[in-house]
Amino acid sequence: MSDATTDAAASAGRRNPTWLVATIAGAFGLFYAYAVWNALGNLIQAAQLPTGMNGLGWFIWIFATVFPILVFGFSFALGYRRPAHHFILVMFTGLALVAVFWLNVVAYTTLNTASLLA
Repeated sequence: MSDATTDAAASAGRRNPTWLVATIAGAFGLFYAYAVWNALGNLIQAAQLPTGMNGLGWFIWIFATVFPILVFGFSFALGYRRPAHHFILVMFTGLALVAVFWLNVVAYTTLNTASLLA
């Protein structure tokens, strides 16, 4: 029983310093922000089309804008208490998920442009 208590206390003492967590999150946050910026730019560009967008078009571009923010928050919450190398891997995995989602959105909107217009 005392071994479990000692292990729990030792693992709580080996947390990453705040500056390291902030540096890792900030570095990856720039890449996540770039994905949000691209999606927001495409949303604005699509909204300025003369025909306008229908509900599906608005949903796709708004969700493409919000999705990287959600993934960043989930990745941060999942990994900030773990060792630094695990935190980096969790953030990188979330970034890969955002990249795959972005490629899917671009492919769908390119191939089905007519279905997104009003």
